[in-house]
Amino acid sequence: MVNSKPNINIVFIGHVNSGKSTTAGHLLYKLGGIQKSAIEALGKEAAEMKMRSFKYAWVLDKLKAERERGITIDISMWISLIKNMIIGTSEADCAVLVINSTTLGLQAGWSKDGQTWEHALLAYTLGVRQMICCCNKMNATTPKYSKDRYEVIVKGVSPALTRIGYNADDIPFVPISAIDQISEPKRPEGKPLRLPLQHVYKIGGIGTVPVGRVETGVLKPGMVLTFAPTKLQSGVKSIQKFQENINEALPADIVGFRLTNKTLSDKNLMRGYVASNSEDEPAMEAAKFTSRVIIINHPSVITKGYTPILDCHTSHVAVKFAKLATKFDRETGVELEKKPKSLKNGDAGIVKMIPMKPMVVEGINEYPSLGRFAVRDMRQTVAVGVIMSVKKNGYKNKAATKMTGSTTDQKDDAETSSKKRKEGPFETVSAETPSKNVSGLVIGDDGLLHRKNVMSSVT
Repeated sequence: MVNSKPNINIVFIGHVNSGKSTTAGHLLYKLGGIQKSAIEALGKEAAEMKMRSFKYAWVLDKLKAERERGITIDISMWISLIKNMIIGTSEADCAVLVINSTTLGLQAGWSKDGQTWEHALLAYTLGVRQMICCCNKMNATTPKYSKDRYEVIVKGVSPALTRIGYNADDIPFVPISAIDQISEPKRPEGKPLRLPLQHVYKIGGIGTVPVGRVETGVLKPGMVLTFAPTKLQSGVKSIQKFQENINEALPADIVGFRLTNKTLSDKNLMRGYVASNSEDEPAMEAAKFTSRVIIINHPSVITKGYTPILDCHTSHVAVKFAKLATKFDRETGVELEKKPKSLKNGDAGIVKMIPMKPMVVEGINEYPSLGRFAVRDMRQTVAVGVIMSVKKNGYKNKAATKMTGSTTDQKDDAETSSKKRKEGPFETVSAETPSKNVSGLVIGDDGLLHRKNVMSSVT
C-alpha cells in the first residue's frame, strides 16, 4: 500500500543561479530519495568537469546538456522557459523561494530583468499561499554566514512579499531543515473530478498513460472519463502513484493512469486537457469567460482585441480581450468607467475573453485552481487575474459573433512602467533613500481584489 501520509506538493522558485537545483537535490539526498552511491558517482563526474558544486543539482538534471550548461531544464527559471515554471507552480501547495544571499546575486534577482519578484507573484496568483524563503549561499556573504546580512534580506524581502499578498509574518526565513513547517492545505470536498493533464506518455506493452494532479473529486479505476475540451472518452484501467497501484486518487495526488480506449494517444490527448467523470458534471470547452484582471507590466495600453497568452492550470492558450467591460477602483471596488477604451499599468478591470483555441477554464468560486491565471506577452507577465464566470460550449452561444479590434501600438514610456513594476528592495540606491509607501493589489481566494499597504525601506 502507498504511504497514507498526506501529499504536500512543493515547487522551488527563484532567480536563475540562486541555487534551486542544488537545494532541492541536497534535500532529496538528506531525505533518502537518492542513494549515497548515486551521489558519489555524480560527485566524481562533477569533479571531472571542474564543477564540484553541481553534484547535488545534477540529481535533478536528467540530460547531459543540462549538466554541461549547469542548469535544470525540467522546470527552468530562464525567461524563455517560464511556461514550464507556471505549469509546475499551478500544481504546488507550497513554494520554496530560493534567494541568493550575496550582494550581487540579490540585486540581480530584484533587478528589472530579475525573476524573484515575478516568480513570487505567479505563485500567489496561481493559488500557492504557503511560502518558505531559503536564504541560500550564506557561505559566500561577507563575512561568511553573516547575521547582519541575513537580517537585511529578511527586512528587504518581507515588504516585497507583502505587496504581492503574502503575510510576511507567516513566512519563515529559515534553512531547508525547516521544511516541517509546511501545513497540509484544506482540500476541496464534494466537487466533481477535475484533473488537468500535465503529460501524456505512450508506453510499450502498457498503452497510453496520462499524468496529472487531481484538483477536485476522486479518480477511480472503472470510471469513464471525458477529456475536455474534446469529447474524447475512455475508461480507467488502473491508477499509479509513486509507482504503486492505488484504488483511488484524491485531491493533490499526482498520478498516472492507464486507459482502456486504445485509440487515444499522445497525438490526440495533450497537456492542458482536463479529465473529468463523464457521469458527474464533466468539464466542457469554454466559449468565453469574464475575468477580473490587474494590469501589472505592459509597455503601452491594452485595448479591445488584444490577444496575449493565458496560462491557466496546465493550459497555455492565446485569448482575445473581446470586451473591456468596466474599470474600477482597486482600493474600494467602486466602478470608475463603463466600457473603457483601454487599460494601463495599475488598472483593474472586468474583461470578457474568448479563447483562440479550445481550452477549459472554470469559475474561481467553483474550481479555484482552474480559475486563476497569468497573462503573458513579450516574454513577461503583463497581467494576472481570476475568472468570475464561464460560458461553455454545448449551450446556445452568442460568442461566435465576430469581435473586432486590434492590439495597440501606442507609445508609453516602457522603461518607466517596467521600472515601477520591478522596483524591489535590493536595487542599487543611495543610503539616503527615504522610506516610501508601497501599495499592492491582492487577488483574494474570494476572487475579489483587495489592497494592501506596507511601509518599505529601500536599502
